[in-house]
This record gives sequence, structure tokens and C-alpha cells, in this order.
Amino acid sequence: MKGVKQGKEDMNEWVKATFVNLASIMDRVTKMASERPVVIFSKSSCCMCYTIKSLFSDFGVNPAVHELDEIPRGRDIEQALSRLGCNPAVPAIFIGGEFVGGTNEVMTLHLNRSLIPMLKKAGALWL
Repeated sequence: MKGVKQGKEDMNEWVKATFVNLASIMDRVTKMASERPVVIFSKSSCCMCYTIKSLFSDFGVNPAVHELDEIPRGRDIEQALSRLGCNPAVPAIFIGGEFVGGTNEVMTLHLNRSLIPMLKKAGALWL
């Protein structure tokens, strides 16, 4: 019986460690997302990520870009972004520290003529 009890205790410790790890990663994502008016979590090999980065560049926006396949703990950050509701996890775009979404959401904002005002409000555009 002692083996079962020890197994449960080990499992509880693992669950606690997992939640603490997830919380620290979510804190890191939140901190990274607020470092500039526009922040893009991307992968260097993702064509939709390239499209979104090009769109912002064409507007004259200089976003902070975090290539998850090139940074430490990028895979953990990608999983945290999935938990935020970004599916697929990249590109994940934050404007003014707020999660906007992925490619579909940004393109919808652009087509609805809502993206430019949002970028101006966040301080990413001045004109």
C-alpha cells in the first residue's frame, strides 16, 4: 500500500510542478507581449508568419518578433500560446499588450479597416 501512496504523492508533486512551470511561462509570455506596441510570436519557417510580418512592415510598424524555433523555451511558449486560444499557435499577435489572435484575426481587422486605428492607439503608428 505504501507504493500506491508514494505514487500519488509523486503525481501530486508532478502536477504542482507542471502548473508552476505553466504559470511562469504564461508570465514570460505576458512580459514579452508588452515589451513593444506590437509583438509577434513566430516561427522562421512559417509562411503565414512571414505574411503577417510583411503586413506590419508595409505599414511601417516595427514589431518585436520572437522566433519560437530560435529562442530558449520556444516550444513551451508555443504551448502557452495554444492555451491562450491561438490555433495554430503561430503567428500570435499582440497589439498594445493585448492578444489579438493569429493570421485570420489580423487579416479580418485589416479588411474591416480596424487594424490601422488599433495600431495608432497602441502607439505603433503615428500617421
